[in-house]
Parts: sequence; C-alpha cells; structure tokens
Amino acid sequence: MKTFDAKRVTEEVIQWIRDWFEQNGPGCNAVLGMSGGKDSTVAAALCAKALGKDRVIGVAMPDNGQAINDADRISRYIGIRYCVAPIGAITGAMNNLKLEENDSVVDEWTVQTKQNVPPRVRMVTLYAIAQTNNGRVVNTCNLSEDWIGYATRYGDNAGDFSPLSFLTVTEILQIGRVLGLPLEWVDKVPDDGLPHSSPDEVKLGFTYATLDKYIREGIEPEPATKAKIDRLHRINLFKVKYMDRFDPEIPIVI
Repeated sequence: MKTFDAKRVTEEVIQWIRDWFEQNGPGCNAVLGMSGGKDSTVAAALCAKALGKDRVIGVAMPDNGQAINDADRISRYIGIRYCVAPIGAITGAMNNLKLEENDSVVDEWTVQTKQNVPPRVRMVTLYAIAQTNNGRVVNTCNLSEDWIGYATRYGDNAGDFSPLSFLTVTEILQIGRVLGLPLEWVDKVPDDGLPHSSPDEVKLGFTYATLDKYIREGIEPEPATKAKIDRLHRINLFKVKYMDRFDPEIPIVI
C-alpha cells in the first residue's frame, strides 16, 4: 500500500513552484482561474506560499447564468489579487457564429462543442490577463481528472506550469488540510458550475476515491466501472500530451 506524506509533498511543491519561476519568469506573477473548487483554491494557496500573495492573481470567469461560486471569498481569504472577467458576451458570440461562404461545413454546434467553448474562452482570457500583468498561467488540473480525460483540450488543461497534474483528488484534499484551508472549500462537492448541472461523480458514475485507489494502488473497482475507467483513459490519452508531430528523417549531405 502506498503512503502519501501530505506535509512533505506540500513543502516540495511549494519549492518546485519557486524554482520554476526562477527559471521561467523571475519576478513574474502567477495567474489562475478561480472556479471556487478545491483545485484552484489549493493551487492559489500554494502559489501564494511560494511567491508571496502579491504575486498571485485570481480570475473568476463566469459564463451567462453562472455565479462566481465563492471565488471572491476564497481569494480574499488567501490574500491574493483578484478580478472578475465575465465571458458571457464572448461565448454568446461563439454560440451564434455563422460561417460565411459555407460549402457544406456544419456550423450548428453540437452540445459538447458548446460545453467546450467556455473553458477555451477562459484560457484565452487568462493568457490576455497574464501577458498584460507580467504573468505565467497556472494549470489547475489534477491526475484523477486527467486520467479519464475530464478536461477540455486547450481549455482548462492548458497553462504554463502545473503544480497538481501528478496529484490525485484524494491527495489534493490532504494538501488542502496541510495548508489549513477551510474545509467548506476543500471538501466542496466538485461540479462544473453549469446551470442545472450535477456533481462530477454523478455524471461520471463512480467516485474519485474509487478512481484514485485504482490509479495509485491498483485496486480494481467492479468490472463495469473498471471497463469505463479504462476506456476513458485510453481514448483521452491524447489530451495530456503535446500534439503528435511528423518527424522526417533528413539525411545529412556532406
């Protein structure tokens, strides 16, 4: 059975963030989307510990019909800089986009397409704020969600550095406790924040605890759940790597 030393890993990830900035942006700010969930809360707190509160900028980016989901309270508690960038006008324009000179190209977006527009708009927004404020964008994805592809490619799975990508949900919860964050935010039931939506685990059909035990300890869930997790992992592997690239052999002519 693998053991997780949350205190040691917390100290190590804080130092890792410091070292990353020394190499990739001395004096730069960390810019991250604040969803009100555990991942952005823990990531913001880690960056504040590593860099200082004045070098962390939290950005809430509600879409039409969405609330900021405690992002303001969390940012004030951690003590970081904070702003709200509503994205509804942009997502609305994208959802109503009509292609001109259209030669049989479908421009009626599918439901999944419409769901993926907001995360990608948010990432564009974060990079605009980061570039204007001498920043580097924090990716807040975790290993559990990445394992099953529960992220939008070039949306919430983008960023300049990622402190949580190799940590499971279970482990991030423990880090949140080490950091002394209020449990109302650390233990908040994860959901996508969409109106009339349901918690992540309801949509997935299994719990993160079950998934994490499978990832870390090889404890297999019941066969149908195992098959679902394995399938999601297999078909979504492309999301966690850079694009496949053709690499030709170019002979050296002497």
